Amino acid sequence: MKANMGGADRAIRLIIAIVLGVLYYMGVISGTLGIVLLVVAAVFLLTSLVSFCPLYPLLGISTKKKE
Repeated sequence: MKANMGGADRAIRLIIAIVLGVLYYMGVISGTLGIVLLVVAAVFLLTSLVSFCPLYPLLGISTKKKE
């Protein structure tokens, strides 16, 4: 797995994951939608931690700066 996410992309995903987690914990989102958004938050958290998005290679995208 070669890193394909830049710093801004990772930060945005991390912030979204935290916000979704807090909204679910506070009960603002619940039910089926809450579970789906919690899974999305988990995926965002995981991809931001490993700096790799599995959809990016399929779409030919990389937000990481060239070295």
